[in-house]
Amino acid sequence: MKTQLPRDTVRGIDRLITNVQTGHFERALSALTAAGALVTAAEIFLEHDKASFGNKWMWAPVVLGPVGAVAGVAGVFSRRAAKTALPLASAAIMANGLQGTWLHLQGIRQKPGGLSNLRYNLEMGPPLFAPLLVTMVGGMGVLASVLRREP
Repeated sequence: MKTQLPRDTVRGIDRLITNVQTGHFERALSALTAAGALVTAAEIFLEHDKASFGNKWMWAPVVLGPVGAVAGVAGVFSRRAAKTALPLASAAIMANGLQGTWLHLQGIRQKPGGLSNLRYNLEMGPPLFAPLLVTMVGGMGVLASVLRREP
């Protein structure tokens, strides 16, 4: 026999909207930003280590990952951190992701054949779209910082 839920129970997308309106979602997004920053920083470290950190800028996302993670965790527990440290760290991560996209494009252009051999160089060169994933992690942190926080 099925258990009947009260008619006023909120489910699905309506629950998400309610969480955003009441401020519950802000803490969750701060935590997701922290986790995403750590995971992407670890992955970036492994990939850039394969390339022997040939460019000094390869260290930037590795360093910014833990900074974003600390800011995200702080944003979970502190309203002040969520409105100050988290957006600053997240904006830096976003800027570095955009910079990384540019640097990866330059790396593809430097491969033999450059952009005229685009398909091959996209497959064999630095991953063009990977830095945009980092940008999305930063975007989550910025979004978390502008959302309403529960009282």
